[in-house]
Amino acid sequence: MTIEILKSMAKENQVFSFAQLYEKTHIKKEMLWVILSRMEEKGFIERIEKGKYLIIPLGSEKGKYTLHEFVIASYLVEPFAISYWSALHHYGLTEQIPNTVFVQTPARKKKNQMEIFGVNYQIVRVKEEKFFGVRKEWIEETPISITDKEKTIIDCLDKPHYAGGIIETAKALKTGSLDYNQLRNYALKIDNFAVVRRLGYLCERMAIPINLPLPPSKKYLLLDPTMPAKGKNDPKWRLVINNDTVLPESLE
Repeated sequence: MTIEILKSMAKENQVFSFAQLYEKTHIKKEMLWVILSRMEEKGFIERIEKGKYLIIPLGSEKGKYTLHEFVIASYLVEPFAISYWSALHHYGLTEQIPNTVFVQTPARKKKNQMEIFGVNYQIVRVKEEKFFGVRKEWIEETPISITDKEKTIIDCLDKPHYAGGIIETAKALKTGSLDYNQLRNYALKIDNFAVVRRLGYLCERMAIPINLPLPPSKKYLLLDPTMPAKGKNDPKWRLVINNDTVLPESLE
């Protein structure tokens, strides 16, 4: 019976939830939990998180079989988009390999940090109006949502602590093949003038042609909020250019 249930579920998806299995079998919930526990002990399934399981193909060794981390991420929250540093790396816009998979969503999730099969996942909740610029890719026959290049840059400027600091975004701006008109539109759409300031400053330093409005506020913000608040003031963009985040000459 156990194998037949798994074969039936695997035809639909390699990952299933307790609710899906209950709906399919109508076995009493108490008994179903016991069955799942035994399946896990025998290596037929592995738990991703509470109530969600990965079916281990027959012949595969328990603890050694897994799915691509982006595929795993697609089962953690809905809607979702691979974003921030993870998206930068996916597009080859950073040489650094993030040790966390960053997943953006407008949905609530009780647990926003988790480790699954040795991989760290960070769920980043954003306002509904900030969840845009998402495209689809196929990985291991699974549709994966990921922010496009331009939205990835904007998200990293919005929350630099999820992108390895401002320097990684600066490198991406310099080396990436980007639609600067789209970049400008996204910067204005995300409704955070700190993003406009940071983008304006970086583009100006790298001679990237982009027409952005100057800040209406006289208050100074940090170029890189992940670094100490020390540095020269840039009066045009009203930014504190943190000492440790001044762009290397190679990027100018």
